[in-house]
Amino acid sequence: MIAFDAKYCIETFEKLLAVDSTTGFYEESQRQLCAMLDEMGYPYKTVRKGGVIADLGGEGDALCITAHLDDIGLMVRRLNADGTLNVCPVGGLYPFYCMMENVRVHTRDGKVYTGSVCRTPNSVHVTEEELRVTPPDFRSNVCVVLDEDVHSAAEVRALGIETGDSIALMPRFVYANGYLKSHFVDDKACAALLLTLMKALKETDAVLKRKVYAYFAYYEEIGHGTTVLPEDVTDMIAVDIAPTGPDQNSDERKASLFAKDSRFPYHWGLTNELRQTAIDAGVDFVMDIFTPHYGTDCDPSVVAGYDIRHAAIGPGTANSHGYERTHIDGLRACYELLAAYLER
Repeated sequence: MIAFDAKYCIETFEKLLAVDSTTGFYEESQRQLCAMLDEMGYPYKTVRKGGVIADLGGEGDALCITAHLDDIGLMVRRLNADGTLNVCPVGGLYPFYCMMENVRVHTRDGKVYTGSVCRTPNSVHVTEEELRVTPPDFRSNVCVVLDEDVHSAAEVRALGIETGDSIALMPRFVYANGYLKSHFVDDKACAALLLTLMKALKETDAVLKRKVYAYFAYYEEIGHGTTVLPEDVTDMIAVDIAPTGPDQNSDERKASLFAKDSRFPYHWGLTNELRQTAIDAGVDFVMDIFTPHYGTDCDPSVVAGYDIRHAAIGPGTANSHGYERTHIDGLRACYELLAAYLER
C-alpha cells in the first residue's frame, strides 16, 4: 500500500485553510489549487462556475473521487446605521457556532477588512439578562463589527463595503496530540488527504488499473458542487466528514463508510466493494448513516441524472459546521481505504 505522508497532509490542510473560500468566492482558492496540480504534474480542467477536475491517468470506465474546497460563511446583507454589518449565512452556519469569531470581509473590488461576529448588545456587565435569555439571530441581534473607526453606514460604504460582499471566518487551526482542530475540516482536511494521495501516486509512478479523476468542487455547501462530470465517469466516491454524535458510529480516529445520508442510500454494490476493501486491507472503519441534515457531492450528481454508482467515505469529525475536530488517524484510515481501492 502507498504510504501515508501525514506531515504533508497536515501542511497541505493548513495551506488550504489560509485561503478564504466561502461558497461562491472561489477564484483565489482555485488558483492555489491549480498551482499545486501544476507542481505535481497533473493535467486538469476548470469548471465554468468554479471547480477543478484533475486527470490522474489510467484507462477504462472512470472513477471520480471528489472533495470540496468551499466553506460555510457569511455575506453582507445590509449596512447598519451604527457602522456594523447585518449578515446572512452562506451554507449551514448557525449564529451560536460563530459568536466572537474573527472574520475577513472581501469586497467586490478586492479589498479585505477584518472584524468579528458580535451580539448586540454584547456586554454581560451591562445587558446580562438579554444575553442570557435571548438566542442569537443573524436577522436581529448578531452583526459583524469591523476593525475600523466607523460609526455610520456612510462611513462603511466609503471603505468600499457593500451588500453582497463575502465574509470568511478565520480558521483558527491547531494541531495537538494527533487532533486537528479548525473551522473547515469540512472539507479542506479531506481535500488535503486527496492531494496527499495524488502526490504519492506521482512519486511512486503507480499504475492505475482504471481511469481516475479527482474533482475539487466549490459549491458543495449549498448543494450543487459536482453537477458537471466527465462523460466516462461510471463510479463516484465523495470524501467528506463523518459527523460524530450520540446516535452515530463514527469515530475521529476511524474511517466511516456511508450507508445513507438525509436524501437516499448510497449504491449498494459500490459501498460493498469499499467495505470489502477495508476488511481485506485491515483499515479501521465503521459503517454509519447521516440524517437528518447531511449530504455529499454524490447527491447532486445523481440528481443531475448521471448514470453512476456512488459512495462516500470520511474521517469521523466532531462539532460539524462549528469549530471542528478530527484526528490524523481518521485521515490515515480514509487514505488507506482509497489507496487500497485504487490497487484492486
